Amino acid sequence: MSGGSAPLPYSMRDVGAGGAYNNAKFRHRSRLKMFVQSLATNSSKYRCGKFTVGKFLSLLMVSGLLYLFLHKSPEGPVPGELHGKEVHSNNVRRAPNIRTFWRKPPRLPPRLPPNEIYKNNSLLQQSPSEWTSRQKKVKEAFEHAWSGYRNYAMGYDELMPLSHRGTDGLGGLGATIVDSLDTAIIMGADDVVSEASKWIEENLMKRISEKGQVNLFETTIRVLGGLLSAYHLSGDDHAGSGDSGIPASYKKANPERLLEVSKDLADRLLLAFTSSPTAIPLSDVILRDRTAHAAPDGLSSTSEASTLQLEFSYLSRVSGDPKYDREAMKVLEHMRTLPKVEGLVPIYINPSSGQFSGENIRLGSRGDSYYEYLLKVWIQQEENRDSSLKYLFEMYTEAMRGVKHLLVRKTVPNELVFVGELPFGRSGDFSPKMDHLVCFLPGTLALGATKGITKKKALESKLLTDEDIENLQLAEDLAKTCVEMYFVTSTGLAPEIAYFHIEGNAEGGPDGGNKSNKYVNDIIIKPLDRHNLLRPETVESLFVLHRITEDPKYREWGWQIFQAFEKYTKVDSGGYSSLDDVTSLPPHRRDKMETFFLGETLKYLYLLFDESNTLPLDKYVFNTEAHPLPVMRSVEQASHSV
Repeated sequence: MSGGSAPLPYSMRDVGAGGAYNNAKFRHRSRLKMFVQSLATNSSKYRCGKFTVGKFLSLLMVSGLLYLFLHKSPEGPVPGELHGKEVHSNNVRRAPNIRTFWRKPPRLPPRLPPNEIYKNNSLLQQSPSEWTSRQKKVKEAFEHAWSGYRNYAMGYDELMPLSHRGTDGLGGLGATIVDSLDTAIIMGADDVVSEASKWIEENLMKRISEKGQVNLFETTIRVLGGLLSAYHLSGDDHAGSGDSGIPASYKKANPERLLEVSKDLADRLLLAFTSSPTAIPLSDVILRDRTAHAAPDGLSSTSEASTLQLEFSYLSRVSGDPKYDREAMKVLEHMRTLPKVEGLVPIYINPSSGQFSGENIRLGSRGDSYYEYLLKVWIQQEENRDSSLKYLFEMYTEAMRGVKHLLVRKTVPNELVFVGELPFGRSGDFSPKMDHLVCFLPGTLALGATKGITKKKALESKLLTDEDIENLQLAEDLAKTCVEMYFVTSTGLAPEIAYFHIEGNAEGGPDGGNKSNKYVNDIIIKPLDRHNLLRPETVESLFVLHRITEDPKYREWGWQIFQAFEKYTKVDSGGYSSLDDVTSLPPHRRDKMETFFLGETLKYLYLLFDESNTLPLDKYVFNTEAHPLPVMRSVEQASHSV
């Protein structure tokens, strides 16, 4: 919200010269008054001439009509009904007396501003069966996406749905299979669970031992995270904190095999940590050789180095081996000591020196999940929140204050709230650019404010500070902006990057193509940024915000986004395709289905329409690839919750 006063119900052009509102256009006209005015206008006809029989008969007829009119039951709404008041008539029809007849009709209530209309829109008050129906549609979309992958790309990392073939861009570990498995378990897509788990049991261990270079970050969040989440959801895990809410009748994978593969993969990935001269891991691992090396430029992305801890810490808990947690947590402990700009950090870090490199600060690519994991690692290890990991929440809090002070701006003319960038650090110019990736932030802010419980419960228990409430409002404002990045385009799908009009900035460029959208002049979409990769960040935040605020508008927004995916990205032969240009119709397709469309986007949409007791946010934390892992508590804490 802009924080300003609410708009007046009428514009200034409705104010007359005397300074009073002219209400004629907003109320019903009196039929008797119109008749009398008509007589007065033509009164000259009755001021002269003799009183003839014809005139007498005319007067008699008018008098009779007037009598009938006055004794007719009133039509239209009862005045009290216009204001929502109940009127008790006791089924008696009374003829109006003359005072009632001359009484001024009530003034119509002011028209609500658009945001209030949306809140009261009956479309948002969907029945439970309607949300169940929509959830079923999402499950059907997942099965359609899987069918294309299974038929044309089984065993490859990703599907090229137009070419009907697979491609390996993530190391050749069958990334779509592993990324999709826990989604299939959550949805009860038993056939997919059977096919995916069978492939993993028979092929993945061999692939890991034979394949070459993989990226530490991508392999950890997609493959290791996917394996560990499926392991937990398959029921062989005693580190969790409660029921997932997933029906016991749903098919599960083989947990023992999943854990075995997870440890083998993690042992090889650990080389990125132990081969580095500092606490910052190297970016790439050669799986078959058990070696690691830095990227060609010698740098690691800040987000990649700091987005490994949920997975490795959980593996230590379920395997009983502390080495995974120990190596991963060294990264955050080291970053704690480094200089920052109001809690914000550059997007590159050098594993050779252990220092940040450059001054580029942003919450988009290469910076995003650093901030996400500061909070989520703290949430995951509940037993250490007030002791050894307290520093993580302090770092998160400082960073969010820095975001609000240095990066948050409003657009002109309509005051959309967005998060920009500082490409040259604090002393450089502000850039009104926001990646779609930044749309993870509304969900993270909401999670940080309530720690996963509903806003209502947090308020009733007096758990929210003023800063929490402020962050929750910022989360809702940013979610609105992220959604408008979809609705402002011709396809209803967001671009990869958007720029925003701000006061005093000459940034210009084409709009999204939807001329009827209120914010078409606030958002700029440049030609090279118009593609859509089926990304999940916005629907992720809609899911979290709906769980926390319980506001049905987030479900409705998510449904509109899902419908746009169905309309423009679905491939009839199976799968979904990324788009080249969301501002043109029909959009050209890119022939690529990212693994995260099944692992994240469709999972979050499915959960958006699910009950809140499925993977509750105070008991589960989602890694940055949407793989849910349980909040880990001590034995004493777990026993008290039973």
